[in-house]
Amino acid sequence: MITPRIRHTRPADIPALIALQARVYPTIPPWSRRKLGEQLDVFPQGQIVAEIDGAIVGCASALVVLWDDWCDSHSWQDITGSGTFEHHNPDGRTLYGAEVFVDPDLRGAGVGHLLYEGRRMLCRAMNLKRIIACGRLPGYHRHAADMTADLYARKVVWGDLRDPVLSFQLKEGFSYLSVVPDYLPEDTESLGYASVIVWLNPDHDPARPTHFPEHILP
Repeated sequence: MITPRIRHTRPADIPALIALQARVYPTIPPWSRRKLGEQLDVFPQGQIVAEIDGAIVGCASALVVLWDDWCDSHSWQDITGSGTFEHHNPDGRTLYGAEVFVDPDLRGAGVGHLLYEGRRMLCRAMNLKRIIACGRLPGYHRHAADMTADLYARKVVWGDLRDPVLSFQLKEGFSYLSVVPDYLPEDTESLGYASVIVWLNPDHDPARPTHFPEHILP
């Protein structure tokens, strides 16, 4: 198999991204061309795709936020402006991961790792303090009758349970903070819950401003 590579998203990628997202989340409406275009207009550096031999096989989308504005409680619709990234704030120090998805036929092939590594590269290059994301808990519906979402997530952290998303994120060096309800109400597997996770940039220099280079990825 040809090794996947990552790069910044281009406008020409939009139709392929919509088609791939519909495959990954068949029960959740995919983004529209307009919203994907707005994300690229607002923060092109934060949008990443993975490709193999020219075919799009994964995507990671992010915006920069003032985390104090959102740390108490938020939903995906709130913080992303329903996918428009209208709350992107260049004065922020937090790279907020809005979305990651990978071709279902290539899970376990290293595509997700490359996308997460791309985010870490962005965080370092921009001198941001951290990456925060709210991840799905797709295994929770199997245990919801026996435990809260927070206990489920903590059991994943302890190694007593495995969740397809949170277990991967922990392996990628993220730390679990808490769960938020009603983050994505249409996510029936997670029962609307999401785990708040964080990765701290070890190279962050508080004496330097946030940097927005035009090109970050190779």
